[in-house]
Amino acid sequence: MNIHSLLVSRFKQALVEMQVSDASAPVTRSARPEFGDYQFNGAMALAKTLKQKPRDIAQQIVDHVKLDDVAEKLEIAGPGFINIHLNDVWLANQCELILHDPRMGVAAQSQQNVVVDYSSPNLAKEMHVGHLRTTIIGDAVVKVLEFLGHHVIRQNHMGDWGTQFGMLLAHLADKLQEEVAETALSDLEDFYREAKVRFDEEEGFADRAREYVVKLQSGDEQCMTLWKQFIDISITHSEEVYEKLNVSLTRDDIMGESAYNEDLANVVSELKEKGLAVEDQGAQVVFLPELADKEGNPAVYIVQKSGGGYLYATTDLAAMRYRSGKLNADRTLILTDARQALHFKQTEIVGRKAGFMKPEQSYEHCPFGMMLGSDGRPFKTRTGGTVKLVELLDEAVERASKLIAERNNELDENELNDVARKVGIGAVKYADLSKNRTTDYIFNWDTMLSFEGNTAPYLQYAYTRVKSIFRKAGIPSTALNGEIKLEQTQEHGLAVLLMQFEEVVNVVAKEATPHVLCTYLYDLASAFMSFYEACPILKDSVDDATRASRLALSALVASTLQQGLTLLGIDTLEKM
Repeated sequence: MNIHSLLVSRFKQALVEMQVSDASAPVTRSARPEFGDYQFNGAMALAKTLKQKPRDIAQQIVDHVKLDDVAEKLEIAGPGFINIHLNDVWLANQCELILHDPRMGVAAQSQQNVVVDYSSPNLAKEMHVGHLRTTIIGDAVVKVLEFLGHHVIRQNHMGDWGTQFGMLLAHLADKLQEEVAETALSDLEDFYREAKVRFDEEEGFADRAREYVVKLQSGDEQCMTLWKQFIDISITHSEEVYEKLNVSLTRDDIMGESAYNEDLANVVSELKEKGLAVEDQGAQVVFLPELADKEGNPAVYIVQKSGGGYLYATTDLAAMRYRSGKLNADRTLILTDARQALHFKQTEIVGRKAGFMKPEQSYEHCPFGMMLGSDGRPFKTRTGGTVKLVELLDEAVERASKLIAERNNELDENELNDVARKVGIGAVKYADLSKNRTTDYIFNWDTMLSFEGNTAPYLQYAYTRVKSIFRKAGIPSTALNGEIKLEQTQEHGLAVLLMQFEEVVNVVAKEATPHVLCTYLYDLASAFMSFYEACPILKDSVDDATRASRLALSALVASTLQQGLTLLGIDTLEKM
């Protein structure tokens, strides 16, 4: 049951009866318990229309709205706020309905085709920390969309084409005279550096590299064989990272830049035919008056260089056309860092002008901020180099292992390794996911691995605490069928939070904001701790009916925490 949607619907009915059917029904969660569980804030906006005092309008709304079955009471506060206090019996009944529902009461939505473009590493290099945010935010959004019933098409827009491959393939061709490709490419960073040094310093190598670019672009058989070897081994490096990160990308999701090569000339040709692309200094350019500067000069969007080469812009337009036409995407979500926001805004404007998308199809760039070091600068190694993602994840597991070993000596070696992996990887992912994706954040080992505060270890530990209650009680959570009673303030607060899970998941799907789910799970875990301290469960003084009710609430908390963390791509543990 989506409480927010229910309340909005009831208030809209009331507004229709008051003959202001075009008015909005703004219902929000209350900031403090004394103001109820929800608030209706629409009375003040109606003051001008109805030429009445907001409090008088609020009273009329209260008189018309039908919430006797849902709300314990409605009260008017301040200049016209309506505080909504939910009914304990109704809340308890709703909780009982979802007690054994694997979907936690979350209704499936009308299915859409949703394309999500994320991760997108450059296959000339190993994945580094710069790929972390796009990969895990994108995967969390994908999981939420699929949970809601949408058909999600993952698109890993890997950088597998371009002039740098001429340099790399020339170097690989020389290497293969002495060793196999797997050995030569075992460390992509070293391989890239070696090729770059040769390109900059070795006489004749740069010319050979350019020849390889021409061969590659013309489909030379030997060159394509080398390129495929390079790509295959590079993808294997990425797959290792995806497995460690517990993300759902596979080889089948790869749609690299090279996939659009055959359509690039067509894209430019159509833009020219429609009068959008014009020649300027030998290049093909689309001028965008919509994004003109202060002097009125239109923005310049280049789709073909003067030498005939294509750019990211051309490839992204081809990708747009493929996703909108061939994949029939209702929504396209693209996750890249915020520095590319202007590029994707320009791409959308050009693509829509060209008719590469239907008006009803959405094109959503979902930008994110940077991961920074303690000095407030982009996260680097101590020597100033790029941090390999696989090394960062290995360090997270190592640090988690030491922390767990200090806290718990009852785990055997296999259990310790399993817990350390889930805690370490979960900590890195959650530290990122819990931040608003549009902002930068400081990477801090101590904070992310803490068992206190809004962290993955705290939530994982909260889950194990709930599960331990059932082990002590000797009752599996699936065996609970008792009536739920909400008699204490903490029980009421916990029930309200449990019923808000669907609201939260819908927000994440709509806005691509996993931090909203993180905040919710933290609030839920914190509310459970308050409930656990104030409302005894297994003490002898607790009667059977109360114990059964509180166990049922605890089971709902465990299920919701587990489902929420699963959507974020974070594992739970039965003990830690």
